[in-house]
Amino acid sequence: MYKIICITNRSLCGNDFLSRLEAVAAAHPDAVILREKDLPEAEYLRLAEKAKAICEKHQTPLILHSFPNAAKALNHTLIHLPMPKLRTLSAEERSYFSVLGASCHSVEEAKEAERFGCTYITAGNVFETDCKKGLPGKGVEFLREICESVNIDVYALGGISARNIAEVMRSGADGACIMSGFMKAENPKKLMEELRNAIS
Repeated sequence: MYKIICITNRSLCGNDFLSRLEAVAAAHPDAVILREKDLPEAEYLRLAEKAKAICEKHQTPLILHSFPNAAKALNHTLIHLPMPKLRTLSAEERSYFSVLGASCHSVEEAKEAERFGCTYITAGNVFETDCKKGLPGKGVEFLREICESVNIDVYALGGISARNIAEVMRSGADGACIMSGFMKAENPKKLMEELRNAIS
C-alpha cells in the first residue's frame, strides 16, 4: 500500500509546523500520519482540518491519529490508533475506516491488530531513536518475527534513515515510518529522494 510514511511531531519542528507539513507533503511520501496525540481532541480536529487541506493539495494521503470521532467529523476514513484505543472500538466503528492502522510492539499485538481488521500496523522501535531516548532498539530480528506473524502490511518504526532502510525492507517490512528525519530535515524532498534511492 505505502512504502515511506512520515509521522508528524510538531515539537521536533524548528519552524512553523504547517509550513513544515507543506514541505513534507510536497515531497510526496506515500502517506503522512498526523500524530499530535498530546492535543485535546477539539484542537486536534482544527489542526487536522488544515492538514487535510495541505495534503489534498499535494495529493499526499493523510492518516489521522488517535481520535476516531475527529476523523468522522471530517468524513475522513484513514486512521491510525494506539492498541488501547483500538480495543475500545466496536466492529461497526472499525468498519467505518478504509485504512485502519495500529501501533504494535510485540507479535501478540500484531496478531491482535490483524484480528481487529487493521489494514496495516507499525512495529517498533526497531533502532534506537531520539524520539524515545534511552530505549534500546528491538532490532531487525524483532521486525522479521512480526512480519512473519501477520498477513497485513507492516511498517518499521524507530531510528530509520536512508542508511538502514534497505536492511529494514530485507527483513520483510512493507515500508518504514520516519518522524525525526522529516520533522528536522533542511530539505524534505532531498530526504525523500535519498530514502527512495536506498530501497530502489
